[in-house]
Amino acid sequence: MRIRYGVLVLLAVMVLLPFAGIVLAALHPPGSQISGLSLPEEWSWQNFALAWERGNFSNLMASSVLIAVCVVPLTVVLATLAAYGLTVLRVWGHRTLSAGFVLGLTLPVELVVVALYFNLRQVGLTDSYVGIVLAEAALFLPFGVYWMQAHFSGVPGGLVEAARIDGARDLVVLLRVLLPISWPAITTLSVLYFMWSWNQFLLVLVMMQNPDERTAPTGLGLFVGQYSTDIPLLAAASLIVIAPIVLVYLTFQRSFVEGITRGAVKG
Repeated sequence: MRIRYGVLVLLAVMVLLPFAGIVLAALHPPGSQISGLSLPEEWSWQNFALAWERGNFSNLMASSVLIAVCVVPLTVVLATLAAYGLTVLRVWGHRTLSAGFVLGLTLPVELVVVALYFNLRQVGLTDSYVGIVLAEAALFLPFGVYWMQAHFSGVPGGLVEAARIDGARDLVVLLRVLLPISWPAITTLSVLYFMWSWNQFLLVLVMMQNPDERTAPTGLGLFVGQYSTDIPLLAAASLIVIAPIVLVYLTFQRSFVEGITRGAVKG
């Protein structure tokens, strides 16, 4: 038991130490030369305001929030409906369709982003939030279907049969029987989708040519090129970009961990 806790503490230190270094670096005076993990002689919060203003993060953060708020519910709803049809209703060809979604898990963004750009350009969806939302939803959907299929397959069949005997239709079974016991899985999937959508870099960089309408991670990439020698400013910009992910995770931490734990136990 002590060895197990020791390993966990060691892993926690390995994860938190670099994060602590970024926080300390962001609190140094602007333009300071930093070496290693060092405490600032003069604590400065000015870097966050400077990074926000120079990086145009007002527009970039708004774009990131808009895209994530559209992608997460759209993809979660589609993944839940698809998994319900494939696992519970067992629609015609459900095995083939399930195999297709599993193959979709192996499809990297780098492989399809160029073809996707030309296809969406033909229908006028480049330089558009709608095109990015649809592209991200399509890329994230295979994992969501696989995740919800794994969850629905662990639900006792007697619950569904009892609801059908009482006269419940398929949609009623999903909304009133399965969804109330599926919130941990749905919450976990939503948090993962938010993280993936927020961190999406290459797709947004290719699909959105207007720098003012790109997302925070893509703006951070350009910010690094402009201020590569100002370490405190770069650290402050990095913290600004990752702050929403940390807040979302802390808000839904209990449901997220519960959903992950249930999936591990079923597996």
